[in-house]
Amino acid sequence: MLAALNLIARMLSPGATAQTLHWAAVRFQHISVIRAQLMEKYAPSTVNKHLAAIRGVLRTAYNLGQLDNDDYRRALAVKSVFNDRLPAGRELTPGELASLVNACKADPEPAGARDAALLAVLYAGLRRSEVVALNRDHIGPDGQITVRAGKGRKDRIVYLPAGGIAAMNAWLAVRTDQAAPLFTRIGKGGRMSTDRMSDQAVYNILQRRAEQAGVEDLSPHDLRRTFVGDALDAGADLATVQRLAGHNDPKTTARYDRRPEAAKKRAAALLHFPF
Repeated sequence: MLAALNLIARMLSPGATAQTLHWAAVRFQHISVIRAQLMEKYAPSTVNKHLAAIRGVLRTAYNLGQLDNDDYRRALAVKSVFNDRLPAGRELTPGELASLVNACKADPEPAGARDAALLAVLYAGLRRSEVVALNRDHIGPDGQITVRAGKGRKDRIVYLPAGGIAAMNAWLAVRTDQAAPLFTRIGKGGRMSTDRMSDQAVYNILQRRAEQAGVEDLSPHDLRRTFVGDALDAGADLATVQRLAGHNDPKTTARYDRRPEAAKKRAAALLHFPF
């Protein structure tokens, strides 16, 4: 947030910083210009992050009596940038997901069981930062997973499907220690550690299993993306999938909805082109 405010301060007054700029003097026209300039260089999500930073500072100035109501309301009238672009990445086919799981199941070492459970949790819609933060006691009965302080510092509950529950149980059966972290490091020769896995380790494991399975390179977020699309395709309503994915805005969830494109494709197939 400080970096965003420093950038905005320099845009408004060269050489200024977040600490030195007189924020109470910022008006609607200033924010409009900033918005336009940011849109020339940055993605919509980055622009909106900077606009949110300005709104936060102006809210403080207003609460301190440094900004009158009219100027404050006009400043807030500058709209966020609509973002309908999907993040980089792709969706997995059912065959690719099965190949990844089979690569893990073919590994008789503890890492095989761990990595299969890891895939199950990623496919339940968790971010990799949320995955590595999981503890054993976050896993409940019937595939329930309590995600503590996810993005936005919000807790939520998600659920594993039957196959995911089986994968998780297989991993927990391998664990002989009582360490809190759910996913731990495994050294050479299958030596179990009690150290929590890192974000980067999740990425590296996925790359290794993808290579073994003959699956095109993918990222942890691709499984989350696939989960959202698959859940919506299966008939889950948008609001439910939004809660499972931990999205603050339903528009974010809707960006992963494949159904509108499928409907357009079916509509086009109804037409005849005489060639």
